[in-house]
Amino acid sequence: MNPSTGKPFSRKAALVSVRVYDREGFVERDQLVVNERPVTLYLNQQETVTLLCAGNHLDELAVGFFHGEGFLQNRADLQDVSVDDSEGRVDVTASGASSLAESLWQKRTVTSGCGKGSLFYYAIDALLSKPVESSVRFSAQQLRDRLEDLNRMSETYRQTHGVHNSALATPEEIELFRDDIGRHNAVDMIVGYAFLRDISLKDKLLITTGRLTSEILIKAAKVSIPVLISRNTATSLAVELANS
Repeated sequence: MNPSTGKPFSRKAALVSVRVYDREGFVERDQLVVNERPVTLYLNQQETVTLLCAGNHLDELAVGFFHGEGFLQNRADLQDVSVDDSEGRVDVTASGASSLAESLWQKRTVTSGCGKGSLFYYAIDALLSKPVESSVRFSAQQLRDRLEDLNRMSETYRQTHGVHNSALATPEEIELFRDDIGRHNAVDMIVGYAFLRDISLKDKLLITTGRLTSEILIKAAKVSIPVLISRNTATSLAVELANS
């Protein structure tokens, strides 16, 4: 139990002993930090990528990653997802994915996001990216309200200040919240959750903390999310691509 809030400690965090310098000098104390671990994703028994993450919702993380990168294009192609938490391994079995995985095996790009995500950036960008068309509209006040909703939802962030938050929302409410050491992972979890449940993303808003970079924008565009916001800044390439 966290004595400062009266709430239980997040299972996504670990208690460690630290030495902190304050006004009275160095003091020893226990402090919560976010968990971090490597998890290796396999597609049809082929090792594809190792991600650094907090270790939660690994089925969603793997499926969202493979769907967002084009290996899984239809729900019917997904045959099985097996998570070995103790080994830090997720096996995804899918039809029609092996040839594409083989051709892109050495063409990964390390992203600029926290946790150093991995992205098959240039190899399939031309194949899958296209303008996202949607009739959904958000007012400025609705965007502000959903940002405030997001800020209230992350107990792990309040305890550790070590995670990024992401959420999927309609104009009226947040429908799904995820957090992780990297916002790429949190977004992949959201994409994976929707893919596994055949939830359309074409009328949704994606909210994320941290800067809006080109890879986050492309990740959203590839799965047809029409609106992407953050309270932080965007990069020049993200703005260019959003306007294209």
